[in-house]
Amino acid sequence: MTAQSDTQMLETLQRSAFAYFVHETNRANGLVLDKTCEGWPASIAAVGLALTSYPVGVERGLLTRATAVERTLTTLRFFWNSPQGEQRDATGYKGFYYHFLDMTTGARAWQSELSTVDSALLLAGVLCAAVYFDRGVPDEREIRDLSERLYARVDWDWARNGGWAITHGWKPETGFLPFRWEGYDEALILYVLALGSPTHAVPPESYAAWVSTYSWTRIYDIDFLYAGPLFTHQLSHVWIDFHDIQDQFMREHGIDYFENSRRATRVQQQYTMRNPLDFAAYGEHCWGITASDGPGEVTRRIGGIERVFHDYLARGVPYGPDDGTIAPWAVVASLPFAPDVVLPTIEYFNQLRLAEAHRYGFKATFNPTFQDGQRHAHGWVSPFHFGLNQGPIVIMVENFRTGLVWRLMRECSYVVTGLARAGFTGGWLSR
Repeated sequence: MTAQSDTQMLETLQRSAFAYFVHETNRANGLVLDKTCEGWPASIAAVGLALTSYPVGVERGLLTRATAVERTLTTLRFFWNSPQGEQRDATGYKGFYYHFLDMTTGARAWQSELSTVDSALLLAGVLCAAVYFDRGVPDEREIRDLSERLYARVDWDWARNGGWAITHGWKPETGFLPFRWEGYDEALILYVLALGSPTHAVPPESYAAWVSTYSWTRIYDIDFLYAGPLFTHQLSHVWIDFHDIQDQFMREHGIDYFENSRRATRVQQQYTMRNPLDFAAYGEHCWGITASDGPGEVTRRIGGIERVFHDYLARGVPYGPDDGTIAPWAVVASLPFAPDVVLPTIEYFNQLRLAEAHRYGFKATFNPTFQDGQRHAHGWVSPFHFGLNQGPIVIMVENFRTGLVWRLMRECSYVVTGLARAGFTGGWLSR
């Protein structure tokens, strides 16, 4: 492919993914639909991604600054004014928010948990908006003011529940969940924001406790900090540029988290090229195994092999679970790390026409092994789009092309403080 055709391909991807936030947002409160399924609730993580995508949309001419300001201000006003308390139908508590909210009322949906990591993804978008909307006009001043207040209200230290590592969350019916953020995962941005708080910061020992549970691994002669699902190597990088900055763990291993994500991307491709479980279509240009939608909880005998398929699941490599389900969005989100392997893979997905006739681009996942004989020549294709998938496409394409969101977040003093308290040095932090 030529550089021009690459650019056109990425622009199409970005524009299609951004359309999700244009059309699947409740303009009355800023809440974003988790998934394109009738009656589905909003996801607070998707809201954080929408808030981060609006500046990209402005810079790319996909919406006006005035419209972006209106959408952002509506969202921030809703989260600031919505009920916080121990009642079961509140929107949040202690500055955190429930994972899923009713699209219309904003009340807690599905008895979901008060989610620490999803609140962090929401707050990352809030802080990004505060940096971008920097003009002296009243609406943009209000965006900055509400962003400060929303972030300052979060009681990160409470979420430790007396331990060092941060808990996954809390429910009014049963209290804190029995799990803590341990092992390398998407919680990197959670710890950075919890450390950077001006009001309720966790101590540096919390970050040290998390890092102490890391697993440094060699797979296919590649040494890296292991996490199986691809999204765990991407999500924190949506906002934070980890080029050339290192905490103590990465200094000891001679790389940074950006390089680690590059290596994880290579492991993904190597796994599908080896294809140890003999799934259909796996290969050099067909990879992307992550937390994703799937064909459903069903067992089938295919080609003499009994295959167990799953619904939404945190799939990972090389240790599984893996049922042959591929997530194109996860490939796109690896673009900044390994464009030499990502761009040809996106082109392959385009050749499969996985985005054909879909206003939001690639559907969430497909599974060439699971042939249902109905919807698609290349196996089962998810009928849905997810906000959590669309956001990384918009933002990581932009970070690859211009570094916009990374530049914005470098200007966020709370992120800089959180990284410093976690022990990060070097690179742009030293400038």
